[in-house]
Amino acid sequence: MRDGVADHCQPARRGGERLMRFFEDLTLGERRELGSFTFTAEDIKRFARQFDPQRFHLSEEEGRNSLFGGLAASGWHVAAVYMKLLVADTQRSDREAAARGEEVAVGGPSPGFRELRWIKPVLAGDTITFSSEIETKRISESRPEWGIIQARNRGTNQRGEAVFSFLAIGFVPLRNKSA
Repeated sequence: MRDGVADHCQPARRGGERLMRFFEDLTLGERRELGSFTFTAEDIKRFARQFDPQRFHLSEEEGRNSLFGGLAASGWHVAAVYMKLLVADTQRSDREAAARGEEVAVGGPSPGFRELRWIKPVLAGDTITFSSEIETKRISESRPEWGIIQARNRGTNQRGEAVFSFLAIGFVPLRNKSA
């Protein structure tokens, strides 16, 4: 992050694609590319000093001498970058939809997540690409105007190795409330 803003690459867009859609528009297996972020030594240390001051996040030498083998980003740093890219991608998509005159779906809260995994260390210089893929969807029994989706969220490094994963749960509004 630079000056409080994510330093990331914009994901490619196909013409007319909308990402914050209504429940009826979402399909199982649908994959959303959120963008990429390069973790610099400075960013890793800055985040660690403020939020996760462990030695292998603060010092190159301590990182090399740890089981990580190098200055490693905090897992919470990786998760925070994922969230920043998700929010930026959703806001951009909403602006594009509004500019086309389309109704923009306003997502609901998330009741949580499961299966958080930090699979491989993210080291200084690694570029992580984040994505989200819908695994399940259903209409809420207690709030039938909302659907519930579960999405597998992943981070992959520049070598194609999975480094981060979790299953998110979120409420998505139905366009047709009687569906």
